[in-house]
This record gives sequence, C-alpha cells and structure tokens, in this order.
Amino acid sequence: MCGNNLLRGLALLLLPLADPVALADSPSERPRARDLGIMIGAFAPGEHNAITDVAGVAVGHTTVIEGDDIRTGVTAIIPAGGNLYTHPVPAWIHVGNGYGKLLGVTQVQEFGELESPILLTCTLCVWTAADALKEWTYRQPGMGEHTINPVVGEVNDSIVNNMWAEPLKRAHVFSALDNARGGPVDEGSVGGGTGAQTYRWKGGIGTSSRVVSNDVAEYTVGVLVQSNLLAGASLTINGAPVGRELEEAVAERTLESSSAAVAGKRDGSIMMVVATDAPLDARALERLAMRAMMGLARTGAIAENGSGDYVIAFSTNDAVRHQRASDRPVRTSTLLGSAMNPLFAATVDATEEAVYNALFKATTVESVRGKLAAIPVETVVPILDKYNARRRD
Repeated sequence: MCGNNLLRGLALLLLPLADPVALADSPSERPRARDLGIMIGAFAPGEHNAITDVAGVAVGHTTVIEGDDIRTGVTAIIPAGGNLYTHPVPAWIHVGNGYGKLLGVTQVQEFGELESPILLTCTLCVWTAADALKEWTYRQPGMGEHTINPVVGEVNDSIVNNMWAEPLKRAHVFSALDNARGGPVDEGSVGGGTGAQTYRWKGGIGTSSRVVSNDVAEYTVGVLVQSNLLAGASLTINGAPVGRELEEAVAERTLESSSAAVAGKRDGSIMMVVATDAPLDARALERLAMRAMMGLARTGAIAENGSGDYVIAFSTNDAVRHQRASDRPVRTSTLLGSAMNPLFAATVDATEEAVYNALFKATTVESVRGKLAAIPVETVVPILDKYNARRRD
C-alpha cells in the first residue's frame, strides 16, 4: 500500500505544468491548483483529488441563474449508500466561528451521527432546502414516520444574488440530490458556490483529497468547501503573500453593488465537509474537524466576526457505522489517538488545497447587484514563482 501511494505521488510530480495564460483565457478550462504546480503537503491525492475519492461519497450540484439578479444554487453531499436514518454514519460538526445558519448542529453533536445528506446553499435558502431535503428523504426506501435531522449549511451570496427573492426551489434541491455521483466534482461557480466570493475574488466550490497508508491499511481523507470567506483578510498561497502582491490589482478592478450594505460587506463564511474511510468515532471526528480550521488558516483566514466557519466531518467505514437502534451493546473498532497524526496532516493539506481550487476554478459572475471577478491566473503565477511557491520541472 505504501508503494502504491508513493507511485501515485511520483506520477503527479512528473506531470508538466499547465500554461496559466491559456487556461485563464478559457473560462471552462480554468486550472486547479495542481495544474499550476501548487503542491500542498507530502501525501498524494486520490484518483480525482476530490471528496468523492472516499468510496461511497457522492456530490451533486444545481446552479440557478435567472433574470438579472438570481445567481445561486445548491450542492448536495451524500455521505454513504443505504438508508442513512436506519444506519447513520459517525459524524461531528465543529464550529470555528458561529455566525451562520447551519441547521442540524445540536443533534449531530448530541448523538455523534449524521442521518441525512448535507446541503450547501445561500443564507436565506436554508429553510427551503431543508424542507425539500425532508421530503426527498421520506421518499427513500425503508423510511417510516419519524423525525429526521436535515443538515443544511450556507453562505451569503448577496453581492450578486437576490436571496430575498426565494430563488431556491424544491426542484433545484431534488435535482442536486438525484444527480449526486462519485468521480470528478465540478468546482468554482457552481451549485452552492455560484455567488460566493473568496478574498474579494470569485470563490465557490472546491475539493481535494489525500491518501495515507501504513503497514496495516490505506485511508483516504476528502474535503469539499463552499468558500465565501474573508473579504477583509489577505490571501496566502503555499506560503506566498499573493493577496498583498495583488493589492494594486484589487484596487483597480470593479466590485460594484446597488446596495451600500452589501458593498460594505467585509466578512464572509465557509462550509467545510471532511469525509474519510478511516474507522473514526465521533470523538476522533471532532479532533479531525478541528484540523480543517488549520488548513483554512494557511490560506490567510482569521475567522472574522461576521464569518460562519463550520466543519462537518464523517466516517464511512463499516466498522464504525451501526444500525440506529439496538438493545444490545455494539462493537466498534476505531483508531486510537496515536494513529491520527497522518489523518490530521491530510485534513489540513486537503482543506488548504480545496480553497485554492475554489478560487482558481471559479469564473466571473455578475448581475444587476454587482460583480465578482475571477482571480487573474496570469497575474498570480509570477507572484508564486517570485516566492518559489510552485514546483519547478
């Protein structure tokens, strides 16, 4: 297993660097961080460098672009196959900064279990999304009459989206859930990231993964972010002070809004979802979730006053996934704390890279309310080279 991981890493290092200018000029082909030679950490990513590298995890998006002021959507993450109510997965939700509208927190923290898919959408779309998720869940095989705990997170996309117009509909949520798949994940200005900003540039959905192994087993950690964070902080990429170097470009570009309140908005939010196939119970997942905040901090984040920074972590391993109810004790095989360090590192690295992927893959989005411009790849690459932040062939 160690040899396979090493070969995967060597293969990635031998890939040629992409032409940043050509990619930047083609919105549908904008690069991911690794396309630009930005390598984070020592562990290799999984096959798709995505949260879906954790077997059984599926992701679906619905992007909602309507008229001159609706720019939003919803992203669905289905943690595992089967009935999540009768057989929930171990989970934890870590609150980095609690200025947000995340539904379902207290029950997950009470039981240490996740019994529904996860939805990511806009701030005032949360309740519509939760109602649709409730209906969708009751339509799944094996569901009876009982309460469920929908988990729905959000970011404020009002710079370009009129979220007061109730832009998200039941059909949008059903589409994201019904079309959730494994494999490659669309990133940038899609789904719940359609109207998001990141460090005053266009943000959105980003994902990354890491594979760690020892003489006993091989585990995957995957992270997906809905990045709408920190307009007031300064972007750092692989240690390079990119935000500081881009200050002149930021001052020159247009970020307009018809609302003075939105124009003056400085804080932001981010939802981080961490999946793993390592056998971790809720306590271990709590510790893992906390490390995602460290990966976020590497990008320059400071968890501003008005920022909702949340981490939802879960394990798909059958050794820790049990039926919901039993009168008898159940046996659980979970990793001890002494085995957690590689998983901690994988979470930190994958979170950091997921934020960069959200930035680089995002395309410019504008409406009558305002404009969020894609980060200029052709300007960022020389900055990265100035600080030796890219791999050199």
